[in-house]
Amino acid sequence: SAVVFPNKISTEQQSLMLVKRLLAVAVSCITYLRGIFPESAYGTRYMDDVCVKILREDKNCPGSTQLVKWMLGCYDALQKKYLRMIVLAVCTHPEDPQTITECYHFKFKYTHNGPLLDFGSKNKRNDSTITCADTKKASILLIRKIYVLMQNLSPLPSDVCLTMKLFYYDEVTPSDYQPPGFKEGECEGMIFEGEPMYLNVGEVPTPFHMLKVKVTTEKQRMENVDKSILKHGETNVLQVLGVDRDDPEEEKNQ
Repeated sequence: SAVVFPNKISTEQQSLMLVKRLLAVAVSCITYLRGIFPESAYGTRYMDDVCVKILREDKNCPGSTQLVKWMLGCYDALQKKYLRMIVLAVCTHPEDPQTITECYHFKFKYTHNGPLLDFGSKNKRNDSTITCADTKKASILLIRKIYVLMQNLSPLPSDVCLTMKLFYYDEVTPSDYQPPGFKEGECEGMIFEGEPMYLNVGEVPTPFHMLKVKVTTEKQRMENVDKSILKHGETNVLQVLGVDRDDPEEEKNQ
């Protein structure tokens, strides 16, 4: 019942397992707190002292089963070190998946030693100085930040659907590679409905990987957010987000 942190991350395999778990926890928390799937589609786990919901295959909820399959495809690309970024997008018109109302970016980097789940910091640090305690602290902080943000955003429209796009490191990814559950994309672009607001949520480093998480949402959904969570709050958890208002191409420039 616990999402266990390894006592040490001395191999790439240990790092990969942690990054996969973190990705599963983050995607599960987001979809749970945004009300995308019913309660029955989740199980309860504990990550250290934080109670988290984990998405599972639920025969009564085909959407959750589909997302679990997508996640397995992401794991395949992550394991092969091809995966550069996942974009999980929320759209309001199933017939027009290019037009989105909210999206979540998960960016990955692989060090010479292995991969990283990259959450958006501009600070460069020496990979060799990353300890297991650093990784654990950053992981728990990331999940808490996601919780605080999701609980404060105003609700999504009632009838939404999810799409997922994967982006690769082209220089190492075979041109015909598609992980299970995915097909060649027809178009990279997405159109955002309304006025977007770009939020850097955080990052988790390991000696082998970096994971970064970013959120783009409709600016009006942020109107109800207690502004104190956007600043340095009383606890470290609440200095939640870097707000970057004109982000679109920043992704491509990093």
